[in-house]
Amino acid sequence: MRKKIIAGNWKMNKNHNEAVELINSLKSGIDTDKSDVVVCVPYVDLLSVKEAIKDTNISLGAQNMHFEDAGAYTGEISAPMLKEIGVKYVVLGHSERRAYFGETDETVNKKVIKALQSDLIPILCVGESLEERELNITMEVVRIQVKKALANVSKEDAKKVVIAYEPIWAIGTGKVATKEQAEEVCKEIRTVIEECYGKEVADVLRIQYGGSVTGDSANELFNMPNIDGGLVGGASLKDDFIKVVNY
Repeated sequence: MRKKIIAGNWKMNKNHNEAVELINSLKSGIDTDKSDVVVCVPYVDLLSVKEAIKDTNISLGAQNMHFEDAGAYTGEISAPMLKEIGVKYVVLGHSERRAYFGETDETVNKKVIKALQSDLIPILCVGESLEERELNITMEVVRIQVKKALANVSKEDAKKVVIAYEPIWAIGTGKVATKEQAEEVCKEIRTVIEECYGKEVADVLRIQYGGSVTGDSANELFNMPNIDGGLVGGASLKDDFIKVVNY
């Protein structure tokens, strides 16, 4: 039985004081017995949030990282830097990174490999645009993204990866894929993993759904057989995150 994993992606929100205030308002109500819970916060909030969650089972996550350990990459943060301060998870390949900052399947692959080498758990984001869904090529797009992102990743390392299916048309729009739509794609992702790594890996790798998940939609989504939790945006910035986690 795969344990659910629910990760809050704060995106570019919350300064130091706001971050601590939010964690303090959430942590006592969150049940971490049935699900792994992660908060993926802006770089400047990592140490503040680390301190705020130290007496809980909530894990710390970052929203991005570079694929080199160090160097002349102004403005970037490396995997060793994240690991040293207690980060456990890192979101990679989010559609906003791809759309606004030019990330490609190739750079995402480099980051996935570096994260695994650094003992960080990648939350690998994949998903189609509205145009691609309307063209009925969702499965092809997602299959390619998964395969390219996991190129040269070993069988043992693949087991550690979390894949987040996030249809781009549902991110921050208030539109949520139906449970059937989300399940269909997550099932296809699991099929791709089985094709590449075998049933043993496919059975243990966790696949999240992300895209305007709320406390009201979490229950029906997370109870689908191939959806192992969620990557949660807006709802993770308020008390609704408690309802999502305790769905």
